[in-house]
Amino acid sequence: MNLPPFLRVLLWPLSLFYAAATWLRASLYLRGWIKQKQLNATVISVGNLTVGGTGKTPMVIWLAERFLAEGRRIAVLTRGYRGSGKTSDEVELIKDRLQGRVLFGVGRDRYAEGKRLASQGVDVFLLDDGFQHLSLARDIDIVLVDSTRPLRNEFVFPAGRLREPRSALHRADLVVFTRTELSEVTACAIQKFPQSAIYPSTTKLLGLRKHGSCEDPSFLRQSYTDPVFAFCGIGNPEAFWGDLERWGMHVVGRKSFRDHHPYTEREVHKLGEAAHSAGAKALITTEKDAQNLDAKLLPTMPVYIAVIALELPDEAPFLRDVRLRLSGGAAA
Repeated sequence: MNLPPFLRVLLWPLSLFYAAATWLRASLYLRGWIKQKQLNATVISVGNLTVGGTGKTPMVIWLAERFLAEGRRIAVLTRGYRGSGKTSDEVELIKDRLQGRVLFGVGRDRYAEGKRLASQGVDVFLLDDGFQHLSLARDIDIVLVDSTRPLRNEFVFPAGRLREPRSALHRADLVVFTRTELSEVTACAIQKFPQSAIYPSTTKLLGLRKHGSCEDPSFLRQSYTDPVFAFCGIGNPEAFWGDLERWGMHVVGRKSFRDHHPYTEREVHKLGEAAHSAGAKALITTEKDAQNLDAKLLPTMPVYIAVIALELPDEAPFLRDVRLRLSGGAAA
C-alpha cells in the first residue's frame, strides 16, 4: 500500500482512531473483560501486523510438516480470504503441499470450525492469520515480519499497511523475520524487540513445476536458463522479483496484479503476448497464483510454478522454544 504523501496526511486522523480502537479491543481481551473461546486442543496462531503477504502460508505448511512428522493430528483454521465454497487459493495451496494429511476448518467463525473438527481427534490447530482473531484463545502467538518492509516505515491503516500499532508485537510469543536473505537491516530490526524470541527465516526454491502438466506433481525441475516473463498476484510482488533474481532466473519482463487475483482468459492471453514480445521462452509465477489460473486458459507458452519452502536456520532452537511454551515454561 504505497499511498501518496498528501493522502497519508488526509487519512492520518482516521489512522489514529483505528489504532486506538484496535489497542482498546486487544486490551479488553488481555484483561479478560471480553472472554476468549477455548478449543480442547493446542492452538498455535500464525499471523502478522500488516496487510499483505509476509509468508504466513509457508509458515503454516512448515509447522504442519513438523507436527505431522511427530504423529500429531493437525487441523488448519482459516477464514479463506477472498475464497468461496469453504475454500480459497491459500487453502488449496496448503492441500496440495500436504496431500490431504491435515483437516481444514474454513470460515469467519474459526471457533465453530474448530469445534466441528474436534471430534476427529485433532491434537494441534494451526490458526492461520490469527494474531488479530482474538476471540479464539491460543497457546502460542507466532508473528511474521517481512524484513524487506521494515515496520518503522509503516503507518496504521488506512494511511498505511499496519493492522495494529507496532506496539502490538509485544503480545507475540515468537517473532519470525521472513525473507532475511533479501534484507540487510534484519539484525538491527531484531534488536528492537529484545523481550520476544526472535528467529530469522529465508525462502528456499525447491524447484519448478510445469502448470497443467500430466507429470507427477512431485517432479520439480531444478533449473531453467531460458528467458522468462514473471507475473504474480500476491501481497508483496517485489519479494518474488527479488527471489527470482537471487535464484538466477533470466527475467525479461514482469507484471503484478492485486493479491488473490483470479486470472481471466483475456489477461492470460495478454500475458502470453507480453512474454512473447519480451523474448521470453516461458512464464513463471507463484504457487498461490497457480490456484487462481485455470489450466484450460494457459497460453501455448509453458507456465512454470516456483515451488518454495520456508527455512529456519535456527530450526532446533525454534522448535525447542515452541515445545517449552506449550509445556507452560518460559524461554531462556
